[in-house]
Amino acid sequence: MNRPAHHALPPLHLLLALAVMAVWGTNFVVIKLALAHLPPLTLATLRFAFAFFPLALVLKRPQVPWRNLATYGVLIGAGQFGLLFTAMRADITPGLASLVVQVQVFFTIGLSMRLTGERLARWQLAALGLAVAGLAVIAVHTDATATPLGLGLVVLAALCWALGNMTSRAAGPVNMLAYVVWSSLFAVPPLLGLAVLSEGWPAIRTGVEAADAKTWAAVLWQSVGNTMFGYGAWGWLLHRHPAASVAPLALLVPVFGMGASALLLREDLPPWKILAFLLVMAGLALGVMWPQLTKRMKR
Repeated sequence: MNRPAHHALPPLHLLLALAVMAVWGTNFVVIKLALAHLPPLTLATLRFAFAFFPLALVLKRPQVPWRNLATYGVLIGAGQFGLLFTAMRADITPGLASLVVQVQVFFTIGLSMRLTGERLARWQLAALGLAVAGLAVIAVHTDATATPLGLGLVVLAALCWALGNMTSRAAGPVNMLAYVVWSSLFAVPPLLGLAVLSEGWPAIRTGVEAADAKTWAAVLWQSVGNTMFGYGAWGWLLHRHPAASVAPLALLVPVFGMGASALLLREDLPPWKILAFLLVMAGLALGVMWPQLTKRMKR
C-alpha cells in the first residue's frame, strides 16, 4: 500500500524532527566555540575522523561504489565543512552562516533540473529571487559580521552541499548513517593535507594543545550530535514518512541558528539582518512548500 504524499507526523516523531533541527541549528554556535582554539581545517579533520571511528567498527559499509563514497566524502568534508569552518573563523557570524548555507536548496534544485532537462517554473523563479534578494541585503551590509570573503565561502560551501546531495541520491536507497560514517573516511586525508599546507603543523599542534574540555566536547558534538544523531534520526524519519512531510522542517535550522547565536554569543540582530532572514526564509519556504500547497488546493 502506497503512503500518502503528505501527512502529519505523530507527536513523538515531530519532537524527534524538532530535536534534529535544534541540534543542526545550534551546531553553528558549537562550531564557533571550537574555533576559539582549533584552526578551521584542523577542526574539520577531527570532526570527520571521529565520525568515522569508532562507529565504522559496528556499521557495515553500505553497498555502493567506493567512488561514490569518496566523492561524497570530499564534497561534504573538504568542500562544505572545510569552507564553512574557514569562513566562520573570522569572516561570518554563526547566525548568518546558518542562514546563507541554506541556499543549497536552490543549488540542489538547479543541479537536478540540469540532469533532467526541466526548466524553472515561475514559482521557483520567485523563490530564487527572494533568496537572492536576501543575500544581496547581506552583501550590501558586509562588515565584521559578514565579509565578502565569508559570504563567498559559505555560498561555495552550499554548492558543495548540493553536489553532495546529488552524489548521495545517485547512491540509491542506503542506510544514511552508515553512508555518512564510511564516506567520512575520504574526508580526512584532503582536510588533513589542506590543514598542513595552509595552517601548518605549529598552528595545528598549538591548537590541539590549547584545546580545553569545552573544545573537545564541541568536536565530539560535531561527530556524535550533528552527524550520528542528526543524520541517523533524519534518515529514520525520511524512511518512515513522505519527504513532503519531513523536508520542510529543515527550514527551522536558520531559526535555531540565528536564535542561538543571538542568545549565546550575543550576535546583534539589526533590521537588515532580520530583513535578509525574512527574504531568504520566504524564498526557501516558497521553494520547498509551494508544490504541496498547490496539490492541496486542487483537491
